[in-house]
Amino acid sequence: MFYFLSQFRYEFFPLNIFKYITFRAGLAAVTTFLICIVFGPWFIRKLAQWNFSERPVMGGGREAVLGAELKVKHGTPTMGGLLIIGSILISVLLWTDLSNPYILLTLLTMVWLAVVGFVDDYMKVTGINKNGMPSKTKIVWQAVLATIVSFCVYAYLNVSTALDLPFFKKVAIDLGPFYILLVMVILVGASNAVNLTDGLDGLAIGCTLMVALTLAILCYITGNKNFSDYLFIPYIPGAGELTIFCTAIVGASLGFLWFNAHPSEVFMGDVGALALGGTLGIIAVFTKKEALLVILGGVFVWEALSVIMQVTSFKLTGKRIFLCSPYHHHLQKLNWKESRIVIRFWIVGIILALVTLTTLKIR
Repeated sequence: MFYFLSQFRYEFFPLNIFKYITFRAGLAAVTTFLICIVFGPWFIRKLAQWNFSERPVMGGGREAVLGAELKVKHGTPTMGGLLIIGSILISVLLWTDLSNPYILLTLLTMVWLAVVGFVDDYMKVTGINKNGMPSKTKIVWQAVLATIVSFCVYAYLNVSTALDLPFFKKVAIDLGPFYILLVMVILVGASNAVNLTDGLDGLAIGCTLMVALTLAILCYITGNKNFSDYLFIPYIPGAGELTIFCTAIVGASLGFLWFNAHPSEVFMGDVGALALGGTLGIIAVFTKKEALLVILGGVFVWEALSVIMQVTSFKLTGKRIFLCSPYHHHLQKLNWKESRIVIRFWIVGIILALVTLTTLKIR
């Protein structure tokens, strides 16, 4: 909304400041942070009044390895992701250029997955189904969204179907129509990976913050022809506007972490985890950083892989690789303290973010 005030800069020159991405990006982060901090306590009380509280699912051997840890979480308000997504939505509507197709498709992705996550959480907290939405149903809705977005990317947006490879100068693999499948894998995979990581106080939101901040830098560089040409990365006109979306996520993550840090006052739930994961994934697609996302989101990737490995091994051999999955639960079983696990995962996330930025020069 405020972006359009820059159109009147010739009548009143100070309005020119709203044209600059860096200015709006900073205010977008401040906006989401303040919304979370100011309305957070009230919102948490409302979640408790509505009885939207955590009800850990036992069974499948989980009570034998995580019984005590899961019982501690019982009764903590959940669905705090509504606060995160709501603050981001308000900030994006205020500070971005709403005529930008990348912004519109990213908004569609975030809201769509938030609705899927909300239904999943609502079924759990109301007792409709203690396991929430069936996994197959959830994946179907994610796949439908991925199909819509990937088709728009392939057919209408000026986004190359080539997979840009890090560490190499001007080396890319043109996937052609198969690029649609890549987009689907990234969107579905990223949303579920963040969801699987959301199991300890501050773990998922802290790692999300690091990924979003790094993507903000990458978006700005990708949308700036001088910087992108200098670093030999694909220049995508209009992608710089996604910087504001990323900083909005950063501000919301910081604000939510204020309440989600150990011991957590509120959990984000699927409504937040699915939406944030899918949003980060689609931003990586729009900026041609699909391969880099594997490095940048290495914590999320490993958490997802640990589940895949565990399930595959058990089905094929009847044996488990880890004491419990995702991997952060394996570490809990090894008697690691929750705060120790979270902080060390954050450290890994910071290192991966630095490695990701380093690849811009190693070409």
